[in-house]
Amino acid sequence: MDPYRGGGMTKPLIGISGKQVFGRDVAGNIPSLYEAPAHVYWTNYSQGILAAGGIPIYLPLNMDPVDAVERCDGLLLTGGTDISPDLYGQESTTDAFAKEPLRDSFELALMDAAVDAALPVLGICRGHQIINVHAGGSLNQDVPEHGAFDLPITTERHEVTFAEGSVLGGLYPKHHKVNSLHHQTVARLGDGVVATAFDEEGSVEGLERPGLPIVSVQWHPEMMTSRDTDPVFEWLVNQSS
Repeated sequence: MDPYRGGGMTKPLIGISGKQVFGRDVAGNIPSLYEAPAHVYWTNYSQGILAAGGIPIYLPLNMDPVDAVERCDGLLLTGGTDISPDLYGQESTTDAFAKEPLRDSFELALMDAAVDAALPVLGICRGHQIINVHAGGSLNQDVPEHGAFDLPITTERHEVTFAEGSVLGGLYPKHHKVNSLHHQTVARLGDGVVATAFDEEGSVEGLERPGLPIVSVQWHPEMMTSRDTDPVFEWLVNQSS
């Protein structure tokens, strides 16, 4: 018997999204592979899932999103570059990061299938923003003071406060210090999306979808020193079990 499939020992499969790069973007690669595509994600995300008791699997951007949702027990939408603003009805006002239309379409289709299947989803940073855009919300395109890209990724930049009675409020203490590695923030909330975490200035740091197992955070718990005991990964794995 497969120890991961039955007998009370099932570990949930958590699909992880990533980005597409090319061989020329990978240090030390050989010239003949410069134009070959590669799909990558930061392993910090998979470490968070492993520590919480799940099995992380990478989802290639060219696979069928419905197939992914049918085979996975949960999804983790990861951080990355900016979402194309035409997806929320705006012209681009920043060129700080290149857009990734292939990834946009794949992750939005993942959300379509996940909502239909009521599959547990955790969004982090860009994933947090994807969840809002998917629901018809919009983003503030450039909030550079949130970036802190020149600081160590573990730096606790500000404090987050959680709404009482929320999923996130049940996972974290009411005041929780987090890092900050983004330059865009949630603006108009999408349909059915509720903001449940905020920084000191009122920016939305957490979202939930009441009635669905969907939660997102704007900060990067996978990059913090507390990653292996961070409750948001445990929440995803437990919801997916």
